Amino acid sequence: MPQRGRPRKARLAAQPEVSGKPTLKTIADLAGLAVTTVSRALHDDPDIAEKTRLRVKSLASEIGYLPDRAALRLRTGRTYVVSLVLDPHDEILGFGISLIRGLTRAFRATPYHLIITPHFQGEPPLDPVSHLVRNRMADGIIFTHTEPFDERIRLLAEQDVPFVSHGRTEFTFPHPFVDFDNGSFALEAVRRLIARGSGRIAMIAPSRQFTFCQHMRHGFMTAVRETGVAFEIPDGIDLDSPAEQIRAYAFERAGGNEPVDGFVCGGEVSGLAVMAGLTDAGRTVGRDVHLVVKQTSPVFSQVRPQVDVIVEDLEEAGERMGELLLGVITDSARRDAHFLQPPRLSYVDG
Repeated sequence: MPQRGRPRKARLAAQPEVSGKPTLKTIADLAGLAVTTVSRALHDDPDIAEKTRLRVKSLASEIGYLPDRAALRLRTGRTYVVSLVLDPHDEILGFGISLIRGLTRAFRATPYHLIITPHFQGEPPLDPVSHLVRNRMADGIIFTHTEPFDERIRLLAEQDVPFVSHGRTEFTFPHPFVDFDNGSFALEAVRRLIARGSGRIAMIAPSRQFTFCQHMRHGFMTAVRETGVAFEIPDGIDLDSPAEQIRAYAFERAGGNEPVDGFVCGGEVSGLAVMAGLTDAGRTVGRDVHLVVKQTSPVFSQVRPQVDVIVEDLEEAGERMGELLLGVITDSARRDAHFLQPPRLSYVDG
């Protein structure tokens, strides 16, 4: 017969009882070791047996031990903090969350903690970085949306502060970065639209102030020159434009004597706005007009009708930036390290 009644609660592993904030002495008392041995074990001293190191770390985890950050800074000169300077990104769905997921993977099992420093809208991009540097609040800094001659990179290089940027610049000196190959994205997007039968192609590009705008435009124009396809890049419309403005542009260009029948969208929000404008104009996406959209979040996979996308993996970008920054912090000779993410094509017909 099946047993009835309330299910038993799963037994939790017994944890050492600790009163107050756990310290090195707390771990030493529980482990029966000297405080100096515990400290060396937590710092992976190779002279301490691996079995002892693992036991000490396990105890530290069980009782919730955290090192005294003020004392750690006095002893090592490091904060063991990395700051991500985060901009508002309305044009990219889940931008910050995806980067943070990747960064936390990179910093897992390290003594480093990630903090978020907001870059408020309307604030000069240099201000939050200057604040971090001036107050020595972090051992390393990560930021996004780089410009060709980005003042943040100039400052950090001059002050010898470890950093990694999401995006490249036109400086002659090398600096660490992770970037997406936006040139290849635009090139492949135009080729795909032509293969689908598009004869006039428009691109919703980034703002001209950012370096990746140059890369995307270069890829787009390379494809235009090699194929001779008619094209347009609208003035006054970019990825930072309000969605309603992008929708209105798509609505207008869906008609007339020379309608656009192919769109390259550099972000998911612009893709959604273009699809709304085309639908409002009575055009059928996937039949009358085709799109290639840069996808950065799983959300866009649920959009119907499905359109061709080229994927930029922001979680991977975050993880790569974290790994590069850890390397730069420990070895200044690695300050020219970089990684260029290739686009991943994901078309409706495979």
